[in-house]
Amino acid sequence: MGISALTSPKRPEDAVETVLEFSDNRLLIDLCGEYDRHLAKIEQQMGVHILRRGNRLAIVGEKASRDQAEAVLNGLYARLEAGKGLAAGDVDGALRMSAPVFGDTVEQMEMFQPGKYEIRTRKKPVEPRTEAQKAYVAHLFDHEMAFGIGPAGTGKTYLAVAVGVTMLLSGAVEKIILSRPAVEAGERLGFLPGDMKEKVDPYMQPLYDALNDFLPQKQLQKLMEDKKIEIAPLAFMRGRTLSNAFVVLDEAQNATTMQMKMFLTRLGEGSRMVITGDRTQVDLPRGTASGLADAERILKNVKGVSFNYFNSKDVVRHPLVARIIEAYEAADGTAG
Repeated sequence: MGISALTSPKRPEDAVETVLEFSDNRLLIDLCGEYDRHLAKIEQQMGVHILRRGNRLAIVGEKASRDQAEAVLNGLYARLEAGKGLAAGDVDGALRMSAPVFGDTVEQMEMFQPGKYEIRTRKKPVEPRTEAQKAYVAHLFDHEMAFGIGPAGTGKTYLAVAVGVTMLLSGAVEKIILSRPAVEAGERLGFLPGDMKEKVDPYMQPLYDALNDFLPQKQLQKLMEDKKIEIAPLAFMRGRTLSNAFVVLDEAQNATTMQMKMFLTRLGEGSRMVITGDRTQVDLPRGTASGLADAERILKNVKGVSFNYFNSKDVVRHPLVARIIEAYEAADGTAG
């Protein structure tokens, strides 16, 4: 990989440094980021100082922190060597994976090595950026039915659609079916302009957005015209058997118990089914039970069904979103 680690023996214990040497100065520039912003982010998160000396980076700090920072820098450099770009989100993902809560830092950083847990779509490769996302993606490929439960911004729907596109392009499934409950939240469907498709399209827009991220516009239009990709409200699923398909139900917390049972029993031969939702954002009328909560309780121990949970630490949008979610969770805990 072109990286060697040396420990300086001349510094006092509280200021010992680890020196990383990089053979490619061009990649080192990308690793550091514009105005060394990537290094600054790693310093802030890890509680270390990183000094740049020619083609070397010296990490100064406590041993545990130095080891974590070294693993992050090595993983990110390996990404660059594999010909991949390095955006701020990729650095954030590496820092999340370096947290020692789940075990050895080096093992966690393996997910950033070339080819590990990568989802390939026509527009770009997609990689999980947290431990929960990594486990979720593995379950999407390995289980016939997978639930993704957690707050907004944790990649539940985005990763599910990405895996669906990958499986469609590889021939593992023949079609993708994306669905959402068209639950009214303050504005009634009957008062919106247009025909039925125009009325429900605003509810489906997040699914269109995800698809546009993964497929060229012309190809996406052709696949939709050929019914290889379908986007429809949950109510349109009644009476169908969904075979050889990758099926996603988004915003499942807004499905009633009967709707959820109806949807889950649509599963046909050769299909995968993914159900995503956020238990804190139920828009159903007061007194109506959420089908997601019931499914979680009833199917918890059913073989072939996986449940994957996310929290504010898995948010991959703006960092402020994670802090907002944590504040609401704390307020709910106080109120409860």
